[in-house]
Amino acid sequence: MNTLTSTTYDPKNLPADFVKIYGGSEKDVQVYSSPARINIIGEHIDYNGGKVFPAAINKYLYVAIRKRGDSKIIYNDIHFPGTFEFDINDEFVFDKKNDYSNYLNGILSQLKAAGHHFDCGFEILMASNIPAGGGISSSSALECGFAYAVSETFGFGIDRITIAKLGQMSEHKFMNVNCGIMDQFIIAMGKKNTAIVLDCNTLEYEYAPLELGDYRFVVMNTNKQRRLADSKYNERRSQCEQALALLKESGLKINALCELTPEEWEASKAAVKDEILQKRAKHCIYENARVLAAVKALNGGDLKKLGALLNESHESLKTDYEVTGIELDTLAETAQKQEGCLGARMTGAGFGGCGIALVHKDNIDSFVKNVQDTYTKTIGYNAGFFACESGDGVAKM
Repeated sequence: MNTLTSTTYDPKNLPADFVKIYGGSEKDVQVYSSPARINIIGEHIDYNGGKVFPAAINKYLYVAIRKRGDSKIIYNDIHFPGTFEFDINDEFVFDKKNDYSNYLNGILSQLKAAGHHFDCGFEILMASNIPAGGGISSSSALECGFAYAVSETFGFGIDRITIAKLGQMSEHKFMNVNCGIMDQFIIAMGKKNTAIVLDCNTLEYEYAPLELGDYRFVVMNTNKQRRLADSKYNERRSQCEQALALLKESGLKINALCELTPEEWEASKAAVKDEILQKRAKHCIYENARVLAAVKALNGGDLKKLGALLNESHESLKTDYEVTGIELDTLAETAQKQEGCLGARMTGAGFGGCGIALVHKDNIDSFVKNVQDTYTKTIGYNAGFFACESGDGVAKM
């Protein structure tokens, strides 16, 4: 069923595997876990003053760590061959040949910049059950899991929101990726059976229940390389800024599109004459309303309503924001027709990447088979699928 995850690693084996590589005793090895995430609803509105609604899921990356008697740092990974060695006194800089260890060194560079002092080096062994490239943020899980493990091991006592910020700062300053904070925030702050309503600008947040009963989220990966996403993302951002400027010129006292309710938008949209700008603004304002409606639906245990909102979100991302493409449309629209599926939509930047569907657990196998068949027939290659439940944020095991 888990077509994106062929084998699952049992984290109970990590201390023994650690000792096989590094020697010593298992009792000195600490293991930490860090989850993947999905965004349930609230797409392309974080940069328009809107709210996102992510949840941590029960696919984890594991970090085993132990202090050393010298200043050496050693990284190993169960699934990726090759050992990376550094020194804690190094000036860490990005280097392509360092592969995944760039994410770890980026965190160390931020910790040192924040004034944290390391009295020795350490060794790491990692294993991940998060599908890489599955569109569920394996890199943020790596950053936050590592940051939390190092903080706990060295007694830095860094709080979870700061762990999230460290991950984001590492992306910005070390990896040179100008990402938002949603991924790191939910990975650091997530709690099982909840999702988080998050304002990415103010970091105001609240937990909402995510009691799915007999339903599961199925993540659907288009397996398409996303070449367009970055340039189109910048274009959409600029279109939203233009629409906002026109609304302000018309006398509206707002700082972001998502401050408007759908009713206020309908009353003032004539100020935005350009049809494309109007569609972009409409998506943002209605999508933000859908986030609030989704929270209300979950508070009331109304999964049917949540499913309908997922469908509306996809239609808006297709028609008004125009960021889906044939691959995501095929997945979402085929999913919506399946027995046991309450709703489906694209999630993330679009033009490839992933969708999610809310599916009854008894229908998951037939759901995957039917959607896969249609996708392969239409697109010419397979999509990837896995079912998941909610999970906890970074934790010591």
